[in-house]
Amino acid sequence: MKRVIVFRNGSEVDGKVLLITHSLEELLNAAGNKFNIAAKRIFTAKGGEIDDIKLIRDDDILYVSAGEGFIPLGPAAGEGNAIAQTESIKGKIKNSHWVTLNVGGKYFTTSRSTLVTKEPNSMLARMFAEGDNGYLMTPSNVDSQGAYLIDRSPSYFEPILNYLRNGQLIFDSNVNLEGILEEARFFGVESVIPQLENLIAGSQQARDNLPLSRRDVINALIMTPFNSELRFQGVNLAGSDLSRLDLRNINFKYACLHGCRMNGANLSWCCLERADLSHAVLEGAQLLGVKMLCANLESANLRACNFEDPAGTRANMEGVNLKGANLEGSNMAGVNLRVATLKNANLKNCDLRAAVLAGADLQFDKSVSKEFRYNINCDLSGSDLQEANLRGANLKDAAFELMLTPLHMSQTIR
Repeated sequence: MKRVIVFRNGSEVDGKVLLITHSLEELLNAAGNKFNIAAKRIFTAKGGEIDDIKLIRDDDILYVSAGEGFIPLGPAAGEGNAIAQTESIKGKIKNSHWVTLNVGGKYFTTSRSTLVTKEPNSMLARMFAEGDNGYLMTPSNVDSQGAYLIDRSPSYFEPILNYLRNGQLIFDSNVNLEGILEEARFFGVESVIPQLENLIAGSQQARDNLPLSRRDVINALIMTPFNSELRFQGVNLAGSDLSRLDLRNINFKYACLHGCRMNGANLSWCCLERADLSHAVLEGAQLLGVKMLCANLESANLRACNFEDPAGTRANMEGVNLKGANLEGSNMAGVNLRVATLKNANLKNCDLRAAVLAGADLQFDKSVSKEFRYNINCDLSGSDLQEANLRGANLKDAAFELMLTPLHMSQTIR
């Protein structure tokens, strides 16, 4: 592709480097956007109007107008016109070992060998490598300081220049890797492209493994129609704050909710099967008809939660791990806790009417007590166990003080 330097009609400052694409109209549009004008005509340095893109040569200096005729440049004192000045400066620095580049307003000084040796086929190398008839590719225009003008981002160019200097890709962590990759492709520095692509793929994978935030969840809630199923199956939400959100009917199967804060959240009819809710805080949450089959709720705080659905749907917590969990004051009427682990759990003042605890393990566990540095049995003091099914449950060391209704043998023995 050809490259040209375009100035506004009658001006010799603020030139722009543009690529020639497919048509003269596209070049005019690009120039118009650069100078914020309605570009209609384009001229050579000598004032000849161009009406065919085939007439443009690589590195031509052109002038664009909004329809007016060509405005000749006045002579600069002692120097001739702007083209003569440019050529004079180029002539002075052509044989210099050092090159100064003005990239988007920031100056970079480097040796000619740095630009030419590492990537001999790159655009930078061709700009400053000399053949029999001079440079292989005519460099861009120069500013008043003798620096070659390059209309690119200095933030993305700097890592590319450092790579050409020492062969190592070194960049600031705040610089976007995609921008550096685009710069490498633009200048044709092919050897660094695979490395950048691998780094981008790796960083994307690392971002994918990060827990979702409250904002991520809220965005998903807002964008999902009310009649569509929202799935967070297997998603990492560890440590997120989901307090007081309406999360009804969401699929959290296998999700990681470790340490998640869900105070006052509505999780009714959610699927939390085999989800990790260890050390989560669900105080005051609504859990009507929730499905928690084999979920891990070890050391979770479920104080004052409501599991009872007036419509009759029962919460299924079969096989759940509630070691050291706090469920004090929760309404758990009709909850299925079959073969659940309730070692050292706090079930004081819970409503467990018609709950199923068949085969549940309520035995005191010293290892749990040691972990939390205090001794506590599975405590059902003050709870209502009317018509609860405790058949086959391991009640060793469990506390049943101040029961609201007495236990019958039929409830505990098969």
